[in-house]
Amino acid sequence: MDGSMPPDPRFAGPANGAVPPRRRRPEPRPVENPTDVIPAVAEPEPEHGTQIDGLFGDDDEYDEYEGEYEDYDGEYEEDDEAYEEEAEEQPGRGKKAKQGKNKAKGKGKKRKRALGWVAALTVLVLLAGGAWFGYQKIFGYADYDGDGEGNTLVQVDDGDTTSAIGAKLTDAGVVASAKAFVKAGADNTALNRIQHGYYVLKQHMSGQSAVALITSPAALAGRLEIRPYTQFDDIKQPGGKVTPGVFSLMSKASCATLNGKSTCISVDDLRKTVAEGDLKAFGVPDWALEPADKALSKDKRLEGLIAAGVYDVKPGWTATELITNLVHQSTDSFQAAGLTDQKTGPGMTPYQTLIIASLVEREAVKSDFGKISRVIYNRLAQKVRLQLDSTVNYPLDRPTLKTSDEDRNRPGPYNTYTMTGLTPTPIAVPSTDAIKVALDPPAGDWMYFVKCETNGQSCFAVTYPDHQKNVHEAQAKGVF
Repeated sequence: MDGSMPPDPRFAGPANGAVPPRRRRPEPRPVENPTDVIPAVAEPEPEHGTQIDGLFGDDDEYDEYEGEYEDYDGEYEEDDEAYEEEAEEQPGRGKKAKQGKNKAKGKGKKRKRALGWVAALTVLVLLAGGAWFGYQKIFGYADYDGDGEGNTLVQVDDGDTTSAIGAKLTDAGVVASAKAFVKAGADNTALNRIQHGYYVLKQHMSGQSAVALITSPAALAGRLEIRPYTQFDDIKQPGGKVTPGVFSLMSKASCATLNGKSTCISVDDLRKTVAEGDLKAFGVPDWALEPADKALSKDKRLEGLIAAGVYDVKPGWTATELITNLVHQSTDSFQAAGLTDQKTGPGMTPYQTLIIASLVEREAVKSDFGKISRVIYNRLAQKVRLQLDSTVNYPLDRPTLKTSDEDRNRPGPYNTYTMTGLTPTPIAVPSTDAIKVALDPPAGDWMYFVKCETNGQSCFAVTYPDHQKNVHEAQAKGVF
């Protein structure tokens, strides 16, 4: 173009938008038509020591652009062509415009760099957190410190593994993680022998403390063991010793201390609940409702209807809840033993079969169960009085099978020396074995038996003379 100068490379910004260090201006070249072009006014050289704009440059000189580029969002690149054209057409104004553009771009890049560092740090934090979580998931586990605080109940069921117990403890807030419990108990053989039941533990325990406590006898609560032969009332042993009955055993099993409060149910409360409660609501089977309600004392209506076994009594249950739970489980036990509406002893109702089973339990050792059952059935069939010392001693709360003439002459529905037939109710807790022989007694003609061995075994006879002979031999041995 006539009279124009080629673009001065000093005004052409670098491709990346950064401002290069300034160089000393070369001497001006002679111009053919000096009047056609207005020369640009050169900017003064920076003083020695002045910091050049860049990553650490001083931003003061860009204050005039602060408002204009405050919301810069990376769109300057779109205006590069316009700046280039303006620089070519108007070298003086182009230089300032391009300088403004470069300075703004420099400031935008600084903000980009800052955002980049923030993003990079965020990614590092996330990666570190993810790595730690992964490590914890694979190799580590959460755990509390110390022996814990407060009380809480945890139920262990039959077949629970250590991991299953750990999961229950975690859900109850006892330990921080199942793994803390499992790791702490890895070498504790007692943990493998832990029994089913309710355990009183603390919350926020370390895995080590939880293992130590749950394997100690003090933690197990609500363990109720009812053995065959037991009756509802306590039995007074010779010498003043007392064998606890079902009422006392239930009361003891109900006792625990939760957060300073006792959960014990007294024998009186249990006795009153049995006497006043609804037998059907307790879960007593239909075949036992009517005869059980005819017991001489209302508090003994459940005699024989609680099966032998080990029960878990939850601390904090009411008397009604405890009794109902035991009756329901006992009904299932009787059915499992074969005693139902449809299956009974020969010519007997289910309740009468249960009474016979209780008599067998109190009169014999296990090896003699079958023969004792047959004697009872034979005597009932021939309407001969049973003459069992165990029935005489039942209302007297005495254990011994030996009775006096005075005892045998005392009238009452449980005195089988004076009355014919079965007692009104069972007289003890029958075992499964006793129930089975009551359901299906072995064949035999025995009418009599007497304990003739010191180990409790009996001698059986068909005739009375043979029975008398057995009695004399037992007395000679000092059995009684």
